[in-house]
Amino acid sequence: MSPSALLQNIEARMSSNDRSTTLRQLAVLLGASGVGLGAFGAHALKTILAKKVGAGENWKTAVTYQLVHAVALLSLSAIDKKSLRDPPSPSSWSGGKMMAIGAAMFSGSIYCLCLDFGPKKVLGPITPIGGLLLISGWVMVGIGNI
Repeated sequence: MSPSALLQNIEARMSSNDRSTTLRQLAVLLGASGVGLGAFGAHALKTILAKKVGAGENWKTAVTYQLVHAVALLSLSAIDKKSLRDPPSPSSWSGGKMMAIGAAMFSGSIYCLCLDFGPKKVLGPITPIGGLLLISGWVMVGIGNI
């Protein structure tokens, strides 16, 4: 079974409540790790990031985008619903998935680039792809709520 077919099979089996829970869990994961990585960059990595031009600012940008999208995912888990038990709309669900993957790719690749962890030829293109997924997620949510 191909990876995309496997994902479609898993998604088809998910109840609508599972989707809201998944968005909330992703929000918590992004939020908690964002706070941790922000503190790590400000304290433990301060001297390391200061040695590389722009690394400190890039780290802050990655943390900011990660935290903003954690809040967005948390909001999407409740948007268009009368109660937290109702399912998110299809556009909120799709947009949320795009945002979660985009935030991980965008911020994660920046963290790695700041620490010279991994090949730049691979990590460099991941950042804008993650950014495009973030933008696409917002557009998907917007289209569904027009």
